Amino acid sequence: MQMIWPILVVVGANTFYNICAKSTPETINPFFSLAITYSVAAIISVAVFLVDSHGKNIAGEFSKINWTTIVFGICIVALEFGYLNIYRVGWNINTAPVVANIILAFILIGVGAVFYKEEITFRKVAGVAVCVLGLALIGA
Repeated sequence: MQMIWPILVVVGANTFYNICAKSTPETINPFFSLAITYSVAAIISVAVFLVDSHGKNIAGEFSKINWTTIVFGICIVALEFGYLNIYRVGWNINTAPVVANIILAFILIGVGAVFYKEEITFRKVAGVAVCVLGLALIGA
């Protein structure tokens, strides 16, 4: 269960994420929408931190921040902006995430091999082949 629950959280959150991205009114400025979205996320994150921190103070946590926190924030805004616009230009909710995640998987296989010394096995190559077939079928 330790390996499964985080995947279930990601799948559940991603399902509603795409529903929300597809349902965001096209008339709202995407950056204003994201500002409200991240204000809600910030409030929830701070509240959960305070409940979960067991006496740790926020100031002490600031000293642990490195470049990844800043770049992560930039990436998240870019990701959200991209998804809002994927749907605004006409992608279907049943296609866009599949295509994006297959392309992402190709890139991350290379990143894993080059930067993290992860092995590229025959099984992974076969998986890539199946994904390419899947992309061809989606595009047909």
